Amino acid sequence: MTENAYARRDDGDNGSKGVGRMTGTVLVTGGTGKTGRRVVERLTALGVPVRSGSRTGGVPFDWQDDTGWEAALRGTEAAYVAYYPDLAVPGAAEAMAAFGRTAAACGVRRLVLLSGRGEPQAAVAEEALRGAAGRAEVTVVRSAFFAQNFSEGALLDGVIGGELVFPAGTAAEPFLDLDDLADVVVAALTGDGHAGAVYELTGPRSLTFEQAAEELGRATGRPVRYVPVTGPAYASLLEEFGVAEAETGFLAELFATLLDGHNAATTDDVKRVLGREPKDFSGFARAAARDGAWHG
Repeated sequence: MTENAYARRDDGDNGSKGVGRMTGTVLVTGGTGKTGRRVVERLTALGVPVRSGSRTGGVPFDWQDDTGWEAALRGTEAAYVAYYPDLAVPGAAEAMAAFGRTAAACGVRRLVLLSGRGEPQAAVAEEALRGAAGRAEVTVVRSAFFAQNFSEGALLDGVIGGELVFPAGTAAEPFLDLDDLADVVVAALTGDGHAGAVYELTGPRSLTFEQAAEELGRATGRPVRYVPVTGPAYASLLEEFGVAEAETGFLAELFATLLDGHNAATTDDVKRVLGREPKDFSGFARAAARDGAWHG
């Protein structure tokens, strides 16, 4: 992702689709989050004007308060839409419809939506955004389980403590490196050929959580053990850590839906968009260990 976003490329020497179509200001919702931060960094490096929207940032944006959405969107050409906490939660479809209407009214031309792979309710929210966005181009990026959940998310403490307690059973998951996700999002925001596309992004191979724990152990140099639990048991653990009961129930149900084996297959969509293979989980683990993610 080194091409200037304002220089059009038609020479066909890059496998990625249309990187380089001119773009104006881009709003990145969740601009300080795991995915948004990476998207902001890449757009900035390309010289694209960026508004990093968040509840506490310079551009106020809160999914629970739509009164600030118009101000954040006004004057932008595109937006990265990362809904919190998840597109499958109750009310997400209504929020997507409202956001789409606001974006259309503000003249936004392109929307790239982060979604979950294999989430039926998320697909309902995707359609709500499409239906409300008017003439705006909508691209959907459905992601596999983030590899960085082990280094920046809810599973970080488990890796540091040597025990990954999670309700995944023996299901395999093609963990996706967020650097790949961010590169695809930026390609869709700045390049041609992505309007209406739905990309399902995965890593190059599927691992069980037990296998992932073993690879994390090799990367950290100390044992990491996977401890499978039931969904209700996991919800109880989350409550002990102060997570609201309504959210714990949703998360337990979500993981049961996602990690039943139907998402185990890999796709080639990262390569289709970027012209290169996705990053492997072992490479992620080595890089995260080298960067001090699990120093504790």
